[in-house]
Amino acid sequence: MSLRSSITLILLSSILFFSCEKKTDTIDYSGWGHYGGSEDGARFSSLAQITKENVAQLEVVWTYHTGDATERSQIQCQPIVVNGLLYGSTPKLNVFALDAGTGQEVWRFDPFQVLGGENSWAGTNRGVSYWEEGDDKRILFSAGNWLMAVNALTGEPILSFGDKGKVDLRKDLDTDLEDFLIVSNSPGVVFEDKLILGMRLSEGLDAAPGHVRAYNIKTGKREWIFHTIPQQGEPGYETWDPKHIRQIGGANNWAGMTVDQERGIVFVPTGSATYDFWGGYRTGDNLYANSLLALDARTGKRIWHFQAVHHDVWDRDFPAPPNLIRIQKDGKWIDAVAQISKQGMTYVFDRETGEPIWPINETPVTQSVMPGEISSKTQPMPTLPEPFMKMVFTEKDILNLKPEWEADIKSKLSNASIGDTWAPPHPDKPIVLFPGMDGGGEWGGASFDPTTQTMYINANQIPWLIDMTPNASFGNVGQSVYTNYCGNCHGLERKGNPPTIPSLIGLKEKYTPDSLDLLLQKGRGAMPAFGHITTEERGVLIDYLMGKADAGDKKELESENTKLYPRYYMNGYKRLTTKEGIYGSNPPWGLLTAIDMNTGKKKWQVTLGEIDSLSAQGFAPTGTENYGGPVATAGGVLFIAATKDEKIRAFDKETGTILWEAKLPASGHATPAVYEKNGKQYLVIACGGGKGTKSGDAYVAFALPD
Repeated sequence: MSLRSSITLILLSSILFFSCEKKTDTIDYSGWGHYGGSEDGARFSSLAQITKENVAQLEVVWTYHTGDATERSQIQCQPIVVNGLLYGSTPKLNVFALDAGTGQEVWRFDPFQVLGGENSWAGTNRGVSYWEEGDDKRILFSAGNWLMAVNALTGEPILSFGDKGKVDLRKDLDTDLEDFLIVSNSPGVVFEDKLILGMRLSEGLDAAPGHVRAYNIKTGKREWIFHTIPQQGEPGYETWDPKHIRQIGGANNWAGMTVDQERGIVFVPTGSATYDFWGGYRTGDNLYANSLLALDARTGKRIWHFQAVHHDVWDRDFPAPPNLIRIQKDGKWIDAVAQISKQGMTYVFDRETGEPIWPINETPVTQSVMPGEISSKTQPMPTLPEPFMKMVFTEKDILNLKPEWEADIKSKLSNASIGDTWAPPHPDKPIVLFPGMDGGGEWGGASFDPTTQTMYINANQIPWLIDMTPNASFGNVGQSVYTNYCGNCHGLERKGNPPTIPSLIGLKEKYTPDSLDLLLQKGRGAMPAFGHITTEERGVLIDYLMGKADAGDKKELESENTKLYPRYYMNGYKRLTTKEGIYGSNPPWGLLTAIDMNTGKKKWQVTLGEIDSLSAQGFAPTGTENYGGPVATAGGVLFIAATKDEKIRAFDKETGTILWEAKLPASGHATPAVYEKNGKQYLVIACGGGKGTKSGDAYVAFALPD
């Protein structure tokens, strides 16, 4: 190579490097003012006080106890830090501000003092949103079906927002009804003076449509709405059954979203349409369910979309906000958006055009034989990036750590369909769903390091079972009402899945009809409130739960003027486990993966988490189920809690080598926050437990010793 060529190459490389640096410099990675840290949702910190060399010296510097943990409660909140104050939420959805350096409480607000009533259940809360204009500084958050705004410095409700500080999310949905189960788990995203918000909804045919809305942050008024289930005359309407489309719900954004502030584009991942596992009333591909939407953040108009699952019958929601990334491919820098999935794949697109960065191929899949079901003939499969977990569960993957465990799992699979990632639910035999309903990827999301173009993703690698049963359409209506509202979680035999989901057998020994009615209306713990269902339905359900065998006997469920009930139901959310609760696949059951997003290839993959009882028997660390995400730092360290073993860990972000771990008061099923105050770098994690582990009430902060 000539000297001139060498100089030219160096100059071009410098220009490309400067281009990348100039772009990333517009985003502040030193703070943690947004859900996901920076405005692009990177879950990356440019702070470098904590390094690979000193991370083992981290110690607890403060702990904040919320004091309101209950049986089976959780804290999924990733706090934010603005102007030295750390904002978060408690198990009972109180919102608070702490001094980020000391953990001392500055203020705390109980939304139910304004809303009235006891907070028996209002869902989990994964964080809050911050907005300011001059001296007007606000925290926006949700509690139950309410969106609220408080003063960020005092915690006082802002009474000019909505109806005396609150907005009812059941209203302004462009529907005929307002009685829906609606909760907004994940914080909305702020763009200019708008808060763009999604919702968590019922999993049944009583669900609201999952339309995406933007609210004026000053007034609480709805500014725009995007119909994720299209209305007549709108694009996508032809992908639904027009006879029933007005009665179908879901296609909602429950996991959060991300805004490209410079371009004014909000990227919205959506979930499945109802009913999740039998789609006989929603023939077609069902736009815009299971899609990544790129919307104009000012108007809500669609710019482009991509549907990852056509006519979903597996509950394969997009589970996390996408990452806005900048990568180098074929010598060019590309501003892209990357969306992880429950199915273990990552979908990557040009932000402006929606063109895939790597080819995504429509691939033929197994067709459904469920009566009344018409499944999609193909599903889109990305060629790159490489999957971040195994994609198929086969006979060789059956748990074989002990012969008795292997025999137990094989007996449970004697009539099951295995070895097909896209096998649809079957009327006569269970199917193994792998990746499972909790991923693959989950709501904690991925971390992206903009200095190395590396994405870090934690995943569950656990098989689940889908077992379908016909609806008792013209038999016991009480059983059908129970199945519609309760069967997905507690199973058709009402046995539940302890300790996560309790049994409902023998309720008449614990409740009177009145006390059970109150429980159904208010909810408790992880059980949602069912105040939105009719008094008649609730009465029939109570009779059935109290053991009245003929509850609603011989009533016809479905007519032109009644709601729809699926012809087939799934018999409870079930992980494939031994009778001791050991997962039915060979470990690892928890994974942490690094992917070079310039090439789409994996850099490393390690086991995440440990089960002490198995380690004591001589088994290598197996990994655990994990909920919550990672955070990469400029100090060369990747932090993650998430695991059921009640630990937080630090990994070398270049190699995956574990550098440090610490025991937490309860499992940290959340994503950490990394920030600086008064020259000191802090790492904070919410330790709320739940998910089958003991519940907790603590936020724990780590830092290096002075």
